[in-house]
Amino acid sequence: MPDNTRRARDEAFWQTFADRYEAQTGPLNLENGYFGRMSRTVIEDYQRNIELINTSNSVYVRQRFEQHDSLEIRAQLAETIGVRAQSVAFTRNASDALQSLIRNYNRLLPGDQVLISDLEYDTVKGAMRWLSRHRGVDVIEINHTHPASFDSLLDSYREAFIRYPKLKLMALTHVTHRTGLVMPVQAIAELAKQHGVDIILDGAHALGQIEFNLEAMGIAFAGFNLHKWIGAPLTLGFLYIAPQRLADIDPDMGEMHFPATDIRARTPYSTPNIPALMSLPLALEEHRSLGGAAAKSARLNYLRNLWVSAVRHLPGIEVMTPDDPRLYCGITSMRFTRHADQQAMVERLLNEYNLFTVVRNGAASGPSIRITPGLTTTAADMQLLTRALNELR
Repeated sequence: MPDNTRRARDEAFWQTFADRYEAQTGPLNLENGYFGRMSRTVIEDYQRNIELINTSNSVYVRQRFEQHDSLEIRAQLAETIGVRAQSVAFTRNASDALQSLIRNYNRLLPGDQVLISDLEYDTVKGAMRWLSRHRGVDVIEINHTHPASFDSLLDSYREAFIRYPKLKLMALTHVTHRTGLVMPVQAIAELAKQHGVDIILDGAHALGQIEFNLEAMGIAFAGFNLHKWIGAPLTLGFLYIAPQRLADIDPDMGEMHFPATDIRARTPYSTPNIPALMSLPLALEEHRSLGGAAAKSARLNYLRNLWVSAVRHLPGIEVMTPDDPRLYCGITSMRFTRHADQQAMVERLLNEYNLFTVVRNGAASGPSIRITPGLTTTAADMQLLTRALNELR
């Protein structure tokens, strides 16, 4: 296979990839961080599976899917991310996975402290604050320095661990949805371990977009989506618990369909989207055949750098995400410094240039416009974006 960096610039190759998808209509989508697109073949497989389940109903599900096929699908997922099948359990999405991990983490006592930052997903912040009401713990929230650097991020957590010695648990977002900042997870995890702090990792935007190894990073608890950069149908996510730490997460609300030694007891037992799960192996196969996260990351970073390098130093534009290759991915945010209302600028990008983007609020550094190319985005699309930003600034 050609070097991923060289292939990332090969517009002809990526056009053959784009041909696997139905042509887009309407505005140019630069908000691919919400959820990804299924290829034509995955859509067709998904539709066939819907028809099969609708026809066979519980006969197939009870006799085959629950007893065999679902276990094989779980094993294929685990193999894709390099973990044991017994360490993953399917959920509807990353939020469900993270909420299950947070509410069922059983090592907290009244008076302990838990940590969040301004860049965490709102659902995660809400779940950590729920712990305050129901477990009697104190929630500590830190704001990261802007602009962020590798050292400033580590310093933020080092200072928090020293200042708040009762910290026992923290949320950490691998790829922040607000700005696209990639957290130095392994370095932060090493610091957290020194201070006896467990991490629950939000990997919603990371899986499929960047390469990582959970064990090497020192992560024991994590939640992920499969509908963003893997290309699976909506309603698919999963949680991960390192096997040696399973006992630190209680079965969900007394879940008894599985034994306490089974990770699947850590999520609510319900009827899943079976046709979507049946289509996951094909989505995983297409992900691997393309070159996996390494190939996708190279392409998305290339597209990101096309527009960022063209506008970063222009007056009137602030790119919120650093250029340290350890700290960025395809998702990057910016704002117009001469315009107070970023939502108004999003509307101008749409109405005047047919470019669809989204405002993200909640970061201590202020609102920004999130720009996320997809795997069918072209270099020409980035040139159009660059022209629009330059003219609107």
